[in-house]
Amino acid sequence: MPKIRTNKTAAKRFRITGTGKIMRRNARKGHLMMKKSGSRRRRLSLESEVAHGERIRVFQMLGTR
Repeated sequence: MPKIRTNKTAAKRFRITGTGKIMRRNARKGHLMMKKSGSRRRRLSLESEVAHGERIRVFQMLGTR
């Protein structure tokens, strides 16, 4: 049986918490920050949980479970 390979691009974009949640960065923070309000920029800086329907696919890419 071959080893399970980790998808390295996924490993750089997601992280698994101690309780098993998958966290991701928020979109729309790459550029054009001046026109966005400070509260919006702070909210986009926080991590979000991956949607429930995407969890199985991300776990497979990370080679866990």
